[in-house]
Amino acid sequence: MAVPQNRVTRSRRNMRRAHDALVAANPHECPNCGELKRPHHVCASCGHYDDREVVAQAAEVDLDEDAA
Repeated sequence: MAVPQNRVTRSRRNMRRAHDALVAANPHECPNCGELKRPHHVCASCGHYDDREVVAQAAEVDLDEDAA
C-alpha cells in the first residue's frame, strides 16, 4: 500500500493543483446563421462548416403527433 514518506504541505499541494482550473469556452459566431459555435466544429444549428453545408438538417418533427 502506498504511504507517503513525508507530509505534503498545503502550499505544495496547492501549487500542484494550480493548473487544474477549468477555462471558459471560446465560442465563435457562425458565418452562415450567426449562432455561437465551438471553433473548428460544425455549427449545430445550420450544419455548416467552412462556408459549406456538411450536415443536412432534417425538418423538425413533432413527436406527439407521431406517437399517437
